[in-house]
Amino acid sequence: MNDKTDTLPRLTAEDAALPRLGQGFVWQDLAPGQRLRTFRRTITEADLVAFIGVTGMVEAIFIDADYKAGAIAGRPVPAALTYTLIEGFILQTMIQGTGLAMLELVQKIHAPVRVGDRIEAVVEVTGIRPTSKGGRAIVDSRITVFNQHGQCVMHYDARRLLAGRDAA
Repeated sequence: MNDKTDTLPRLTAEDAALPRLGQGFVWQDLAPGQRLRTFRRTITEADLVAFIGVTGMVEAIFIDADYKAGAIAGRPVPAALTYTLIEGFILQTMIQGTGLAMLELVQKIHAPVRVGDRIEAVVEVTGIRPTSKGGRAIVDSRITVFNQHGQCVMHYDARRLLAGRDAA
């Protein structure tokens, strides 16, 4: 039996040592005061419907497009949706494969986000403390979320456990 895969290249040890695309930062690559910006994304009706379906946040303000008793005009979305979309960006880019745990989160909501709004965030590293367990550090950051008008709609302080070069 002639197997054509015998002539195809094989993954070598040299290949396996190449940097992995999409790998997040280890704590040694970060510094207090360092600032990073996420991608921007438009909140869609599908995002809202899927989120409230999964979470059970079926409050009238979110599920009834004609609901008029709310204090927010338009199609507001739960602040939790805004937060999780930004965390998705952070996970996919900054801490993919290096984030070990979310340890603490303190959040403040400043303005509503609605279907059709575009959100992005600035992440500022505010502190780094290596732990006694080798290759890890507690990394504090302030994440400020903006809408398409440059208005701050939310900020939160996150404390995460990140891997380092020794543990990655």
